[in-house]
Amino acid sequence: MLFTKMHGLGNAYVIFNELDQSSKVSDYGKLSRLISDPNFGIGSDGLILIQSSTKADFCMRIFNEDGSEGLNCGNGLRCVAKYLYDHKFMAFKSFTLETKSGVVGVEVETNHMGRVQSVTVDMGKPKLQKGMIPMVGDPLQTAIDEPHSFLDNDFRLTSVSMGNPHTILYTDNVSAFPLEKVGPIIETSSLFPERVNVGIVQIMNRQELIYRVWERGSGLTMACGTGACAAVVASTLNQLLDRNAPITVHLPGGDLMIKWDEYGHVWKTGEAAYICHGEWELDKTDEPPYAC
Repeated sequence: MLFTKMHGLGNAYVIFNELDQSSKVSDYGKLSRLISDPNFGIGSDGLILIQSSTKADFCMRIFNEDGSEGLNCGNGLRCVAKYLYDHKFMAFKSFTLETKSGVVGVEVETNHMGRVQSVTVDMGKPKLQKGMIPMVGDPLQTAIDEPHSFLDNDFRLTSVSMGNPHTILYTDNVSAFPLEKVGPIIETSSLFPERVNVGIVQIMNRQELIYRVWERGSGLTMACGTGACAAVVASTLNQLLDRNAPITVHLPGGDLMIKWDEYGHVWKTGEAAYICHGEWELDKTDEPPYAC
């Protein structure tokens, strides 16, 4: 199968275009684990499939590094939008993509050579009630600045769904925060029955923040588009940012521009880029021989 490896701010995915090649894969979760391995595979944060759709112009399916299927992926959406437009599958600059969390609208901006330079995604309205995140507790309540204890430490969490679940906590120094230790504990906590993406935020000013993420199913990554949106929504709910203003989110892989508009929709603008193209051998089916 032919593949393209792309990244959105360092959040890298291997993309299989199933619009013009028939699928011969029976277990995409296993394939994602194989491909994501940096030593025995290609190395990525997961696998993305581009397929036909009856609900939108195209369908995008996401499989995480651990083989679990994701509901949505902001950086993946930008990569897929760029791929489809650059490869002439779509002639219009505005089109729609189906994800497991619903249909998403995208709009591309091109450079002087007619190739996509940046992509703006309508991420829709955030889901704030616990039952929609999902999160344990009264399903109709919100989870804003809630106190919880993990590893004998107290944290205040604000939880949001952007098509997938996120919980946000705040720190004065993102670089010093032990996210690789705290992230997996909160991700797998019984507080979140479907696990959760864990983001930490350092507020710079009313229109700027720094963000790092421990992604559900992938661990530490360079960027997370839905997480950046969740960080802006959570910080606005905590009255730390200006509503309706473009917010610059600094991630390890680069910057995103996020806006939560007066109609409740969250808009995300950023770049996507190609890394390489290649061919994956379909008879490569064995799991890597990890040593004990």
